[in-house]
Amino acid sequence: MAERRIRVLVGKPGLDGHDRGAKIIARAFRDAGFEVIYTGLHQTPEQIVSAAIQEDVDLVALSILSGAHNTLLPAVKEIMTEKGAADIVLMAGGVIPEDDIPGLKAAGIAEVFTPGTSTETIVGWVRDNITPHA
Repeated sequence: MAERRIRVLVGKPGLDGHDRGAKIIARAFRDAGFEVIYTGLHQTPEQIVSAAIQEDVDLVALSILSGAHNTLLPAVKEIMTEKGAADIVLMAGGVIPEDDIPGLKAAGIAEVFTPGTSTETIVGWVRDNITPHA
């Protein structure tokens, strides 16, 4: 039986309408051999968590450029916990000030990638930190 591949949900929470980065990282994940589900633009935290549970993902990777990261990212993590999906890892990338990263990590976001981070670095982090569910 083949080993299960890492399943990643790539999402764009909130009103942010810029999805180029999300599409680039989704493609990089696909090229790395991960199974990728892309939710598209303007997703609520509830929609993201619902899709993550339905798709049985190992990782939720959120792209956020709107400045609402301190509200939306912890909300997603909180809903994941409420829905019994605390085992799904949550990471984020986008325009997030360095000063906000410690608070996001304290809220349960496993890793935060800022502009200029290579897709190779992000894929490497996923390979090193995510184990596919059985």
